[in-house]
Amino acid sequence: MKPTAKLISLVLLLMLTIGLTSFVVNAQSVTLRYANWNLGTEEENNIQRQLVAAYVEAHPDVTVEFVDMSGDGRWDEKLTNLAARGELPDVWMADNAPYYVQNSWAADLTDLVQSDADWANVPPVLQAAVTYSGRVLGVPAAQFVMGYFVNQDLFEAANLDAPQYGVSVEDFLASTTALTNVQQGILGLDEMEFILGWYPSTQDSSLRFFGFDGAHMNYNSAAFKAAVSTTIEMQPHTWQGLSDDQKTAFASQGPWELFLNQESGVRWDGGWAVPGIAQNATFNWDFLGIPGGNQAMVTDILVVSATTPDLAAAYDFAKWMSFSSEGYATEAELAMAGGVVPTRMPVSVTPESIDLYLSFVGEKAGLRQALENLDNSLVESLAKIVPGYINARWEGKPGIDIGEDLDVNMWYMFNFVAAGTYKYEDFSAQLEEFANKILDDARAALPS
Repeated sequence: MKPTAKLISLVLLLMLTIGLTSFVVNAQSVTLRYANWNLGTEEENNIQRQLVAAYVEAHPDVTVEFVDMSGDGRWDEKLTNLAARGELPDVWMADNAPYYVQNSWAADLTDLVQSDADWANVPPVLQAAVTYSGRVLGVPAAQFVMGYFVNQDLFEAANLDAPQYGVSVEDFLASTTALTNVQQGILGLDEMEFILGWYPSTQDSSLRFFGFDGAHMNYNSAAFKAAVSTTIEMQPHTWQGLSDDQKTAFASQGPWELFLNQESGVRWDGGWAVPGIAQNATFNWDFLGIPGGNQAMVTDILVVSATTPDLAAAYDFAKWMSFSSEGYATEAELAMAGGVVPTRMPVSVTPESIDLYLSFVGEKAGLRQALENLDNSLVESLAKIVPGYINARWEGKPGIDIGEDLDVNMWYMFNFVAAGTYKYEDFSAQLEEFANKILDDARAALPS
């Protein structure tokens, strides 16, 4: 993508708005150890590495060392090993923030963010995601709207109104159902599993993503049972509903290819997919989010170590890589120079940062509406921020046998909800009770 005069002027405007005066974090030299999974290789020198380099250039007394996180084991296991040796990074990307909070590894940033002007523009839903017992114990490093992207041309070719941001649940399901024509290789939806995530919130406003209400899972609620029923009803309009013979009518080899191949009217995806869609789509598209006028949100989180020798310096660097307006403007400048769309959407959200992001992809009414409506988002990244959620949603085993599948886990119960091997309502109360005990016990284990 070649930079346009408008794009260049937007970058300059944002930079002038936020100010570009470099400053030294500390009069003495500081070395910060940084761990993240988005850095790629030294040879690739991706934008995230360039963003780190830009920070170091502006702060000559700061050195940033990348911590080697290669090797076997999960991300949190590697951090546990580092902690045992007294070698926690000063700043790291969090895959399981409650675990770090429980172990008292996360620095309290409350006083630092309260006096930070950029923090005031971070949507409250993101501020809440890193707040535990009133203390800010991390910073949102990225945010991506999540929901349905729509191929407007495909609907119009079928003489149907393409669903837009704010479409009702009923109209959305009706239009995607009407679009399906398996013989011609067209589906209304791409996949069915995501309905369980967003649908309950449209039936009960007290519910968030996947039936979570802020404290408990509502697997036995009328809203979640309705989501199960809708998932089953919509299965014939998704890739999972196709027989092997029916799949021969499609060029796609899997559901991930349907949207760009113009074989599905909508695709559920996150904002990280925008660069690929903007580059590869040969049709008019937009973001419509969640029916009813909302969107899910995925967030990445950076944690600052409670043992860092220089908390102010570690926080300043973490801010640059996360919610800093100046950092995001620099990232946009780097993306512009590389002819690509920024991977991240702005975390400190202002009219200027929204304009800057959209200048890379063109004006998209639905995408703009979503970015202007982030306060109401359903945070999907619950595994990163809710104690016990991983077991309450996926890994926990509630003591259920389904046919020859013995002692199945929670993932199994939701993944096969439309398989016809069991009736969800026969187990919904047991699933809810099991999940909520996990959540209660995990929350009680957090330091007060």
